[in-house]
Amino acid sequence: MSKPNIDPKIEFDDQNWVDGDENSLPIQENSSQYKPNSRAYNFKPQTIALVETAFLASTASLIWLIDYYFRLGPFLKMLYPLPIALVYMRRGRRASVMTTIVCGLLLSILMGPPRSIIFLIPYGLMGIQFGGLWRNGASWYSSLLTGALIGSFGFFFRFWMFSILLGEDLWLYVVNQITGLADWLFLQLGILAEPTPLMIQILILLVVFINNLIYALTVHLVALLMLDRLKTPIPRPPGWVKVILDYE
Repeated sequence: MSKPNIDPKIEFDDQNWVDGDENSLPIQENSSQYKPNSRAYNFKPQTIALVETAFLASTASLIWLIDYYFRLGPFLKMLYPLPIALVYMRRGRRASVMTTIVCGLLLSILMGPPRSIIFLIPYGLMGIQFGGLWRNGASWYSSLLTGALIGSFGFFFRFWMFSILLGEDLWLYVVNQITGLADWLFLQLGILAEPTPLMIQILILLVVFINNLIYALTVHLVALLMLDRLKTPIPRPPGWVKVILDYE
């Protein structure tokens, strides 16, 4: 009987030898059959981006869903654009657009298309814009101005959409209400002039813009605190913000 060919480079460990244990079998390191099982740990960047997109899309949808049915004050509203902005900063524009689309589809299924559109405009667009500006290192002034403009556009877009769905001109109703309030204010201040419709509309535009500017500033402050902890920092705030917050 011929003896089996054994490579002298292979060393046997008699003490650790156990019948049936594959891990204790001798393996030649240079052998072509030796292939370490590392597939489970070598994830591709595309896979990670896909997982983060799905996770943050569901997070943004869940925040909107909870806040819509269970009003918890302005706390959750500050988080609306942040998941989409975080995806942009970590994975780029394509991933953030995909996240926004997935959010729209999820909310369309759960709540209906009108409420889904209300989230996408302005908060989905605001998240994409904030993520792009923060990733490129833009100053707070440009991102605040852009966020205020997008928020104002979303406000008037909601009025236009609800007017179509309800079959009534909601803008005219708001103008009439603001006119009555302006008349009362002028009377209390002793102003004899009567507010014109053009003055009322300019006043509404100014109030809406200031309101959205404050909202954009609040989102920036929340992102400054949260995203730093997630190792995805946004550009540093201007000096007057650092003085107010005592931030270094």
